[in-house]
Amino acid sequence: MGMNVVGLIESLWRYPVKSMRGEELREAFLGFGGVYGDRRYAFLSSAARDDFPYLTAREKHEMLLHRPIYRHPELMMKPSPRLTRAYASLDVETPTGERLPVEDPRLIDLLREGLRERLGDRPDLAMVQSDVAITDNRPVSLFSLQTVRRIGEEVGTVLDKRRFRANIYVDLAVGDGFGEDEWVGRKLVVGSEVIVEILKRNKRCKMVTLDPDTSDPNPEVVKKLAEDHDTRAGIYAAVLVEGTVGVGDEICLVD
Repeated sequence: MGMNVVGLIESLWRYPVKSMRGEELREAFLGFGGVYGDRRYAFLSSAARDDFPYLTAREKHEMLLHRPIYRHPELMMKPSPRLTRAYASLDVETPTGERLPVEDPRLIDLLREGLRERLGDRPDLAMVQSDVAITDNRPVSLFSLQTVRRIGEEVGTVLDKRRFRANIYVDLAVGDGFGEDEWVGRKLVVGSEVIVEILKRNKRCKMVTLDPDTSDPNPEVVKKLAEDHDTRAGIYAAVLVEGTVGVGDEICLVD
């Protein structure tokens, strides 16, 4: 089996609550269900579509300014037979600095504020917890720094990579923006043990228009992607062999 180094892991991220702020990791466990601890919680919304029943920052931009914090981070690095759901307990720091348990009804009240104006209704919300990542599409997302820069140049501004909400940001060994698109349909070895298969390019939505620090929208980002890139940026992967990866690990394309 021939292997060719195509990049390095620049950073690793998980998003403990769907649509809330991400958490940067030094290492992460990539399992069949996604990055361990990623998108473990979400909020169901009565105003959402049946096939996508969640409240996200598309409807409430300020969700991005809420910071989830695992109470036992050392236990949430990789699966263990002795772990229970209690170990995954989590607090959310609100934009005003208040810290609430994720299941606190007051958090739901805060998230519902202002939704009547945006949705024409004030939906019922309910927190849900899952053992596998509650992702929109596929378990793991990858995005190259080169693609971040390229989109920024096309839009005419410097973009923060975090707006693309990837699990793995890659520094490509060679090539320009969108170079990772060439991996679709192929397998990658990540670090010393993980093998993933790249399934498809990532179709983007309004989320990429939102600044991760202010939640202010820049519609030009998704407009440019629609005009020049079929509204796609970044790639999705399925995990074939589970294991732990770390920042700086090599990513190799399997020939």
